[in-house]
Amino acid sequence: MRLEYFQLIDRIVALDLGARTVEVHAQVPETSTIFEGHFPGHPLMPGVLLIEAMAQTCGWLLIGLNGFSRMPFLAAVKEAKLRTFVTPGQALSIAGRLVHDGSGFAMAKASVKCDGKTVSEAELTFRIVPFPDPSLRAGMEDFARKIGFPLEATAHG
Repeated sequence: MRLEYFQLIDRIVALDLGARTVEVHAQVPETSTIFEGHFPGHPLMPGVLLIEAMAQTCGWLLIGLNGFSRMPFLAAVKEAKLRTFVTPGQALSIAGRLVHDGSGFAMAKASVKCDGKTVSEAELTFRIVPFPDPSLRAGMEDFARKIGFPLEATAHG
């Protein structure tokens, strides 16, 4: 997890396009400039970054389901719950599943677990559009390889 670059996913653990589910792993870093202000002497992972990690997780599912031809952009967050604190060094398991797709939008549900306990969950809506720039697509493909996204599982791969 590279918080300062908003790279919140370390590894794709499972991607099941048939079941429309994804699971990823993310390791909260021990140190980050984010923790200097959130909070001094009591560092906590910001809730907004937990929501972003869930959005990125579901985003990879949507990219896979669209065969790397379209890009999901977070459009709405509904029913977000931050149940407990996440601290530096914790390992997170983030799961997502698609619940609706159509008319250029997709809805997904996601959850974050730490030590088997749910720490956060949300319903997310995405706007799905063609990649707005070839360099964005190329960058996403490069990052996909780094996190173990199974390109061969998509129509693109």
